[in-house]
Amino acid sequence: MRIGRIGCRLKVWYQRQNNFGAGENMTIGSDGPAEKDIIRDKVRKLYSAYQKGYLGGEKMPEDENPGLDKASKENYMYFTLPMALNYQRNSYVLWECANRLYSEADAGTVFDCQKVCSMPAEQLKEILVKYKVALQPNKQPVIWKTICSTIKDRFDGDIRNLFRDNNYSVWKIKKYIEENKRDFPYLGGNKICNYWLYVMEKYTDVSFTDRENITVAPDTHVIQASARLGIISPEEIKSSDVQLIVVQRWKELLEGTEWVPIDIHTPMWLWSRGKFQVEL
Repeated sequence: MRIGRIGCRLKVWYQRQNNFGAGENMTIGSDGPAEKDIIRDKVRKLYSAYQKGYLGGEKMPEDENPGLDKASKENYMYFTLPMALNYQRNSYVLWECANRLYSEADAGTVFDCQKVCSMPAEQLKEILVKYKVALQPNKQPVIWKTICSTIKDRFDGDIRNLFRDNNYSVWKIKKYIEENKRDFPYLGGNKICNYWLYVMEKYTDVSFTDRENITVAPDTHVIQASARLGIISPEEIKSSDVQLIVVQRWKELLEGTEWVPIDIHTPMWLWSRGKFQVEL
């Protein structure tokens, strides 16, 4: 779907569904604290619907995993490498393929940095493509191997050392990745990096000292849900900077509340994925 069509559809939703009053633009920053309170109330209802299971999500994509020890290097690697290929595809299918790959294809081989780096490129490509973890055969195996090389050379083959070396600070980890973005292809992007850190927090034993610095991961669903809630306007959704706008608005909105931005990511993602059937 083209972004212009999304903008038109969201404009209709915005006017008909949000009930903010005829002709009013209720995006954050328009008229002060009152609007923030209205939007926060909608967020509170959305989060409550999520907690009660009304949005679905009983099984999330990353729940498809081999059940490794949460503290193990293998578990950290399992939730790192496929994440770097998680774009322009169904997340549920990706993780199903990743789990099957881990379970069937000589499990440790392609998730072990040392083994991947010594493996012929064609062999890695054949495995990743066979299990449909890589859908872009000339690009995604290179991404996989590049990240493995980075982890091997800089962190002794153990991604946990990235967190340890940066004192488990989200801000420091993101800064390090941003400064070395070429060594973390795709994983270093604004959207996926934050979501990756959220997944690591949820599925491994890592505990960050400043989790408030994990922002929402502004994918298509989060952007649509943000517009639906009035965080951004239908016009802003067409901006080339929409991801940065969404991140900043959520930071402003949730400051001083019981939530940090990433807490709202999954409720929004599920709400949008369910075509906003749950009314707030």
